Amino acid sequence: MWGAGIVNIGAQETWEESKEAAEEHINTLYAYDTTGVVFKPTKASDVPFRNTFDSALSYFVGQNDEYPEDGGFALEPWTDVAFDNKGIVLLDDAAIAGGVYVFTDTDGGETAVEYTFVYTEDEDGNLRISAHHSSLPFEA
Repeated sequence: MWGAGIVNIGAQETWEESKEAAEEHINTLYAYDTTGVVFKPTKASDVPFRNTFDSALSYFVGQNDEYPEDGGFALEPWTDVAFDNKGIVLLDDAAIAGGVYVFTDTDGGETAVEYTFVYTEDEDGNLRISAHHSSLPFEA
């Protein structure tokens, strides 16, 4: 769902449509309205953590003066996001998944990014992201 949502955001015809798709993506998958979220996106350095809905939205679609570094990560556009889970830990009230996701752009170029997601269950029984950390692999 997460990867398809990122692809969908960038596939929209207008920025306004992309913003609406990003709002739905965040509202559906992230726990900003329940537990709160710790979000460390890949391409954020001036404001490296996006712990509010508005800051996450800015990261995905840009055009927010409070976050001038944001160009809209999901607007690339990406044509695919493939997950390669390296480990999953199940706890009493949470699940943790980590691995590599590969983003494919419109020219077929691929960008591998390491991720960790922490999922918690909302009151309706849906898994929601409470923590999300992404980073480019270390190069020596």
